[in-house]
Amino acid sequence: MTGAAGGLGQAMRTRLQANCDILRLSDLNPLDPAQAVEEVVQADLSDMAAVQHMVAGCQAIVHFGGISVEQPWAPIVQANIIGVYNLYEAARVHGVKRVVFASSNHVMGFYRQNEVVDAKSPPRPDGLYGLSKAFGEDISRLYFDRYGIETACVRIGSSYPEPRDRRMLATWLSFDDLHRLITACLTTPVLGHSIIYGTSDNSVSWYDNHLAKHIGFRPQDSSDVFREAVYARTDEPDLTDPAVQFQGGGFVKIGPL
Repeated sequence: MTGAAGGLGQAMRTRLQANCDILRLSDLNPLDPAQAVEEVVQADLSDMAAVQHMVAGCQAIVHFGGISVEQPWAPIVQANIIGVYNLYEAARVHGVKRVVFASSNHVMGFYRQNEVVDAKSPPRPDGLYGLSKAFGEDISRLYFDRYGIETACVRIGSSYPEPRDRRMLATWLSFDDLHRLITACLTTPVLGHSIIYGTSDNSVSWYDNHLAKHIGFRPQDSSDVFREAVYARTDEPDLTDPAVQFQGGGFVKIGPL
């Protein structure tokens, strides 16, 4: 698992131990010492030699590494463009056949909140970060078509202990459901190259996963139990605000690019 020092990496570290004999953890930043079933490798995704060493001997990769917020182009290129190329090239060299790629809802951020998208809807990134994740999805497709490396492009919504605002009532993904989704992606008999939206079983949703039934993901949590509390602590939405109009929320207003 790359990005093991990040928020989702920390949330998945203990959970993913149940999925393997040895869990190799990697991040650019220092990590806590390895536990009994772990290995720890510090690596910069933009360093091909380091990534080759990181991937050697792995059977599958859960890729959380890279930049996960809107930033200037230069660091995004290093982590999310060069980094994801290095990862897939290392997977090819070392015979890794399955990747769970943490994509993002921000690949689709310029769809409106009254629209529902599925895996065949054309990408509409809401910024440079979303654009870099769209690139990651494309390179994973290339490496599937040419080399047979299966990938689940998981367009993660908002994975936190609970929804923080009204938008997250539609995008929320519990940590336990995220683990269920990763497990489904790693264990489904035939993954192919698949796009799946990573959200819990929320009543309000902009995402249609009917084209990913073969993965076998069935979320068990829902943002609905938080709805009243979220409404009580947040203001009525301003329908003229682009952050309310578009699925990407505040990301559509971050700039300049």
